[in-house]
Formats: sequence, C-alpha cells, structure tokens
Amino acid sequence: SLSAGLDLPGRFLFATLTLMTLIAILVFIEEAVYIYRKIPSSKRSIIIWINAAAPVISTTSCIGMWVPRSTMFTDFTAGIFFAIVIHKFLMMMIKECGGQKMLLRRFENGRFTISTGPCCCCCLCLPRVPITRQTLFWLKLGTFQFAVFRPVLIFLSIVLWTNGNYVLYNLSPKGPALWISCFIGALTLFALWAVGIMFRKVRILLKCKNIIPKFALYQFIVILNHLQTTIINIFATQKIIPCAPPLSSTARGSYIAQQLLIMEMFLITVISRVVYRRKYHDLEPPECAPEEPRDKKQPP
Repeated sequence: SLSAGLDLPGRFLFATLTLMTLIAILVFIEEAVYIYRKIPSSKRSIIIWINAAAPVISTTSCIGMWVPRSTMFTDFTAGIFFAIVIHKFLMMMIKECGGQKMLLRRFENGRFTISTGPCCCCCLCLPRVPITRQTLFWLKLGTFQFAVFRPVLIFLSIVLWTNGNYVLYNLSPKGPALWISCFIGALTLFALWAVGIMFRKVRILLKCKNIIPKFALYQFIVILNHLQTTIINIFATQKIIPCAPPLSSTARGSYIAQQLLIMEMFLITVISRVVYRRKYHDLEPPECAPEEPRDKKQPP
C-alpha cells in the first residue's frame, strides 16, 4: 500500500497536507454558512461557487495524492468544476454592477477594450467594441461555452482512456490526447479573454467591492491549476524530474504537482475568506437610476 511504502518524513508530509485540506474544507463550509446568511440571494450561489474553487482543487489533489490511480479522474473533476467557476466569475462582475440592465445603463456610451490578454494583448490595433446587449451576450457565451464543452471533452477523454486509446502523456499527432488538449486550451483562452475584457471595464467601478484582489485570487487559481501543473508534467515526461523507484518520472511529477496545489489552495482559501467576508453593502457603487428621481424631487 501507499502508506506502507512511505518513510517517516513522507508520512508526516502526507498527514500535514491532508490536515491542510481538511482545514480548507472547514474554512469553506464556515464561509458558505456566512454567505448564505448575510449575502442577498441574487449573489449567494455565485459567490459560494467561486469560493469553492480552491477547496475543491485541494480536495481532488489530496485524493489523487493518496490514491495515485485516481489522478486522471481527480484532475478531470477539478477541471470541470473550475470551468464552471470561470463563467460564475464573469456573472459575479455583472451582478456586482447591479445586473445587466444597470451595467448597460452605466456604460451606455462606453466601449469594451478587446486588446487584452490572454488572446489579444499584443493586438493594440483592434477596435473598441460598443457595450450593448449583444456584446454582453458574446462575453457570457465565451465563458459559457467553456463550462459546457470542457466537461463534454473530458467525458470523451475518459471514455477513450477506459478503452485504452487515450494516453495522457502521449502527445503524438496520431493520438487523441494532443488534439483534445489543444481544443481544450483554445476554449480556455477564449473564456479567460472574455473575463479579462469585462474586468478591464468594471475594475474602477467595482474597486469599492475589492474586485481587484478577487480577480487576483481567481488568476492565481488559473495559473497554479493549469500552467504550473502543465509545466511540471512536461518536465516529468522529458525526464527532467528524475524517477525515484518505485515512482516513475511521470508519477513523481504528478505527486509534486498535487502537493504544491494542496498548499497553494489552502492559502488561497484562507485569503478568500478575508476578501469575500467583508460587508460590501455600505460600499455600493453609485446607482444611476435612483439618483435622478431624487434630484428631481429636491427643488419642490
């Protein structure tokens, strides 16, 4: 068994990381109860979803650490969950602006800057797009397609894997892993691009809502869960991470990625509790609609 093959420092490390995962889950449960009691129902579920990202990734990484054969399923579970969280984050920014109607009213003469990362940060010549219902629809579609198609592609990968046709580290053009990974990567870039366009427009308006720290936490989860894990897996497949019997290079790289994610997601869970727990009802951005009738009523 895994525990029998560990020495004393290894058991201590596994126990510490498992304890960190349990603490992250408890912190999230306490935060979810607080959000359920204190946050308006229109924003409640969205904020709980976003706060759940780090604990869920930490939990799946912990399960993958203890049960190495489940790594593919745990990675896919975390990937599906975070695809939904990306869409929820975009919807949260719209909700914090007062909803779609209020956002359109605030920025009725404004324009979206689409020359932003990760797709078009170097294309400064791109025109600025008017903020309309149609452009908002396309932004929401950009994240929604990721929440829909990534689970479908992951389900297809699992089906091919059970049949022996899908090998995660086999990136030859003849195998399906390369093409599925490239397609998921393209969908990810479009989803992150849509969130970046919206954030660039509302970051000043929602500064009183601490949207910049919230966006930073969201970006850290993206980078750590996707980019960091991908780099470690590449190092493992290229044998840069040496094997340590009975663990192969790929298995050792998977262990390193999971252990790093547990520690990082634990810190993000604790920081998210501080950022999202503040009472923002006193820091509402100025409402355009209610102020006009008040001004008209003041002269009489």
